[in-house]
Amino acid sequence: MDKIDANILTALQQDCRMPISVLADKVGLSTSACHRRIKLLESGGQIYGYVAQLDPKALGYTIEIFMEITLTSQSEEAFDKFETAVQQTPEISECHFMACQADYLLRIVAKNVADYEQIHRSALSRLPGVAHMQSNFTLRTVRPWRGYPVG
Repeated sequence: MDKIDANILTALQQDCRMPISVLADKVGLSTSACHRRIKLLESGGQIYGYVAQLDPKALGYTIEIFMEITLTSQSEEAFDKFETAVQQTPEISECHFMACQADYLLRIVAKNVADYEQIHRSALSRLPGVAHMQSNFTLRTVRPWRGYPVG
């Protein structure tokens, strides 16, 4: 990957709906050369999909929770069961396997505290093999996700 590829990836992270002609002008390529590079980045796995960034507040989600999960067992079977359950739980926005005191870090959004209580009761408390849960509520997002540094 060279500097032009890095510039393409950076620009696509900012606006993946940008017309290729505009992107090509931004990175100093012809439209066809830019299109070829994008296809190569897709086939190489650097780009694996395109998504719309949604405003959680506009969707009614007023709170964001980061939950630390510690399992009762460190066995492969326990990890597999937990991760399978997480994949089947749409209320969980993200799940990360951690190298810290907690085994997992979950990201959850809720419309309000009552909604989070319902999510906790109906989904989170039913996750298999959980020994400890620690909920951390976001007060304010200082720097939202903007993409990966490229280059």
